[in-house]
Amino acid sequence: MNRLKLFIPLAVFVAIGILFWVGLGKEDKDVLPSPLIGKPFPQFILKTVESGEETNHLPEEPVLVNVWATWCPTCKAEHAFLNKLAEEQGIKIVGINYKDDDFKAKQWLKAYGNPYLFNIADPDGQLGLELGVYGAPETFLVDSQGIIRAKHVGDLNATVWEKLGPEFEALK
Repeated sequence: MNRLKLFIPLAVFVAIGILFWVGLGKEDKDVLPSPLIGKPFPQFILKTVESGEETNHLPEEPVLVNVWATWCPTCKAEHAFLNKLAEEQGIKIVGINYKDDDFKAKQWLKAYGNPYLFNIADPDGQLGLELGVYGAPETFLVDSQGIIRAKHVGDLNATVWEKLGPEFEALK
């Protein structure tokens, strides 16, 4: 009987481990809430990657704002899908080149295609910080009034677009 009592801590540890495992399995890792949903896109004055000219606004139409970088392997994986959205569906996309080098970004866009209306250079990550960016890639749905309507953390792909696409179309 005394030997059986020695296994009580082990049984408790296993039970707690199972509870943690089940709890982690229920977490939706694709949903990272943003306090900016329903709020205006942050104000900025930054240069564009393509021309180096300053810009301070997004187009006055619904756009996807895609945070990306040349150092981000997941951004490369999503880039073909962004090209497809822009070319085949006419989706307007603005890029934020996050904590990156403009020269490398221009080379990237030349090599892999440029689905963006323009790219905002955010070399120090300040705009990304104001957006609450966890890391690249992240995508925001912004309406024609400049209000952030949704946020997706991670690569944009066909599966994700099945959910976000109708939300984006509803903004038009």
